[in-house]
Amino acid sequence: MKSILKLFTLKRTYILSIFILVLLIIFNFYGPYTSQFYFFKPANYIFPILSVGHFIFLYVLWFKIKEDEMTDPQMRNLEYVLYIIFLVYVYKAFESIYILSTYWDYEFHLLPGAFLPIGILLMICYLLLIGTTLLLFKYRKDRVGAYNFDDMNHIDSWE
Repeated sequence: MKSILKLFTLKRTYILSIFILVLLIIFNFYGPYTSQFYFFKPANYIFPILSVGHFIFLYVLWFKIKEDEMTDPQMRNLEYVLYIIFLVYVYKAFESIYILSTYWDYEFHLLPGAFLPIGILLMICYLLLIGTTLLLFKYRKDRVGAYNFDDMNHIDSWE
């Protein structure tokens, strides 16, 4: 675990998370079976909208670490929202694995040449996003602190 933390420092985890999120937002509109982008499907906008919560959490965590502030109830609630978004990331990772596993079912049909490379890239990106999100949770606990509000219920740090 320590070697992973040395390899993925907080700054690298931030940069990797942002890069992966932007890449996955772009490729969320991509159809692997047809090798086309679909911008008019409403379901393709779910992931980009949910990733806004991830970007907000990244900003709040960066701000808390930079200003050396403690946790607050708003950050806790935001992290709880990110837990739900994390479940969507897990679902999307399994979905990309499933789509890749269908390659051998349709190998005698005409599949685009980019099916496997893009599919593998997306699977790796989703798995990396899951890993970086878990690392962000750990960095939040280590650098900002645990959520202990017993003696600070009267403080609203966002005022």
